[in-house]
Amino acid sequence: MSVTSVDKDLDTLTLTLIADFAAPVERVWRLWADPRQLERWWGPPTYPATVEEHDLTPGGEVTYFMTGPEGDRHRGWWRITSVSEPTALEFTDGFADDGKPKDDMPTMSVTVRLSARDGGTRMEMRSLFDSREQMEQMVSMGMEEGLKEAVGQIDALLAA
Repeated sequence: MSVTSVDKDLDTLTLTLIADFAAPVERVWRLWADPRQLERWWGPPTYPATVEEHDLTPGGEVTYFMTGPEGDRHRGWWRITSVSEPTALEFTDGFADDGKPKDDMPTMSVTVRLSARDGGTRMEMRSLFDSREQMEQMVSMGMEEGLKEAVGQIDALLAA
């Protein structure tokens, strides 16, 4: 499994995932930059994603939905704040309903960093929450395990 650590820090309101891949930075970047590749791993295996809009430019948006085992759909969105291809991406991540952000659900700021390491790539994905309550809500909803399962699918994509 490529996920080497997941660290929850309630003091800094962050959840940080570290994963190492046996592929160059440019190849791992394509997993974010290509919507068809993104939807093959964004979301746990039992909740595959379908990307509807994908604009990885500052001010751009990514919209998607995950389909659960019973056919239930869970919508989400990203607002891109910064892109430094092929090594960094920053976005606000949130839930959606009928194409609009859900005001009653937390959002988080996500920073992705890709760096060359030991002939492959290290990916650090850090989610920053607005409050301890929001972080605890997301963790109780299974965010940590879902993130590990989602990123855990990347090795097979890189090997294909």
